[in-house]
Amino acid sequence: MNGAKAIGPIPAEFANGFPAEQWIAQAGGTPLFVYDFTMIAARVARLRAALPAGVDVHFAIKANPMPELLAAIAPLVDGMDVASAGELDKALGVMAAQAISFAGPGKRDAELEAAIRAGVTINLESEGEAVRALAIADRLGVRPRLAVRVNPDFELRGSGMRMGGRASPFGVDAERVPALVKQLIAAGADWQGFHIFSGSQSLDSAAISESQALTLALAGRLAAEIDAGPPLVNLGGGFGIPYFSGDTPVDVEAIGRALGFQLERRSPMLANSRFAIELGRWLVGEAGVYLARVIDRKESGGETFLVIDGGLNHHLAASGNFGTVVKRNYPVAVAGKIGAAPEEVASVVGPLCTPLDRLGDRVALPKAEVGNIIAIFASGAYGPTASPSAFLGHPAARELLVGA
Repeated sequence: MNGAKAIGPIPAEFANGFPAEQWIAQAGGTPLFVYDFTMIAARVARLRAALPAGVDVHFAIKANPMPELLAAIAPLVDGMDVASAGELDKALGVMAAQAISFAGPGKRDAELEAAIRAGVTINLESEGEAVRALAIADRLGVRPRLAVRVNPDFELRGSGMRMGGRASPFGVDAERVPALVKQLIAAGADWQGFHIFSGSQSLDSAAISESQALTLALAGRLAAEIDAGPPLVNLGGGFGIPYFSGDTPVDVEAIGRALGFQLERRSPMLANSRFAIELGRWLVGEAGVYLARVIDRKESGGETFLVIDGGLNHHLAASGNFGTVVKRNYPVAVAGKIGAAPEEVASVVGPLCTPLDRLGDRVALPKAEVGNIIAIFASGAYGPTASPSAFLGHPAARELLVGA
């Protein structure tokens, strides 16, 4: 329709409709995030089938730390990666400490102590953090499980958030890693290997495979300089999902084949190493839908606005204010009218007193009246916990896990 802006693709599992009002009644109202666990389990199974034997699957719980979801996904994955004491507590509730790793550039002493006491692997982000961790472990009389997060000398091409190849608060610059690892080994730490993460939200399968090949080569060079094979090489993740018009899904099967080829030719220094892929968004992102009710319909300056009862305070990413430069529309629909012909161009806005609170910018939709439900898809990752939920004091969004 004239003046309409494109929206992203609705995941196929939702394209034939879904029981929005039933879910809302079950949860007790809107706004509501719903996560379909059957989709998540299928993602894990697809990934395992695509990856070479011996490559573990880790879930980065920052993508979605809903407790019920964590409990359901824990038996399906080999490890969990956390980035705070709060996430650590949640992970320890559903998974053995030895399968948990803790990353993040600003770990407090109390967080380091909690991780060391529990037996969790700490991905060290700096030499200073290493000194603090070793001192805490010495005081506790515990042999700490320590890995080193490497700031690689390359980046993941096409990634939404580039994490390597430049000055960074994340990880230790690659050229300084061998000296640090030798220090850890000399101090008696239980060195667990490398965490090498070069970027996130990439839809370029070839670029992801290239990054994995570079990661394996870097890990081999570092191990040779240390003269010790790393027990684990965490290859990071970076797999994106299609949020916007024109986005195409990642080909995980092609990535798996390329990784198998590279592992067969890896450095002898990595012969006895384990490997892991750490994913969050790709496992859960498309399995989520955000549901909010239209509370007002208004016209202004020739434009139609659908005012819903939730906004960027729940779903910052969909507003374009989390990790994107240009505002583009997530997949959005009127629940109960998916597949119906569009009748108007409308903007979907939340209840907040800021022009930033726009979750759909001039999208072509079937006509929506007060009381109808607006659905925003690709909402399973970086939803409530990545949004300013306290802003203006509106109620928090509900969350519901179905299909578990």
